Amino acid sequence: MNKSNTMPNTSYFILMVEDHYELASTVCEFLEDHGFVIDHARNLDAARQFLKQQPYHLLLLDINLPDGSGYELCEWLRTERGLDIPVLMLTARDTLDDKLKGFASGTDDYLVKPFDFNELVVRIRALIKRAMGEVSNSKLQIHDLVLDSATQQITRAGKIIDLPPIQFKLLKILMRNSPKVISKQEIVMELWGDEEPESDALRSHIYNLRKMVDKPFEQKLIHTVSGVGLKVAVASD
Repeated sequence: MNKSNTMPNTSYFILMVEDHYELASTVCEFLEDHGFVIDHARNLDAARQFLKQQPYHLLLLDINLPDGSGYELCEWLRTERGLDIPVLMLTARDTLDDKLKGFASGTDDYLVKPFDFNELVVRIRALIKRAMGEVSNSKLQIHDLVLDSATQQITRAGKIIDLPPIQFKLLKILMRNSPKVISKQEIVMELWGDEEPESDALRSHIYNLRKMVDKPFEQKLIHTVSGVGLKVAVASD
């Protein structure tokens, strides 16, 4: 198995639900090498706890689990939690009936074990892009802040905010990952890639972004998490 250090455009957060520890460990390591952030749950109960505590961009789900089936978790995710995050089932079951049952429970894609790890990465990225609206004209919205990728327009409380391209991209990174905290290293990688910016370039862009997006409004949405990074979110009381 050849591993690659190719990074995606941003960090995506994935929950893998798999009771086979060695397989889960190998998959998680491979995906982390590709820039994804992975949590691992070995059963339904642990998976539910993860899903209640934080949002994910994608769920990797085995069917046969010690305390039930992946179908149950998928149905719970869709009906009780009302979450529409993409679900990719990884399973040894390869019959048409199994696949139909999986899609009926709410899964978005189906990959039969053993699978090629590079194909897994391609499918994950395709599902996340579709869900995040990167292949459509959907909008990103946090509180009264709206970013429309189709029109390249940003508004807050109905007022248009004009940002230069680099700050538009910075805000999009933060809104796309909200309410997760994004490290400054990840932001630099997405904004400039391997081309090192001036030492204070990111700080300057963050300052100007705050001045345009937050300063005129009472509710602050851009937050610095000391020693970690930045996030866009409505502050909790």
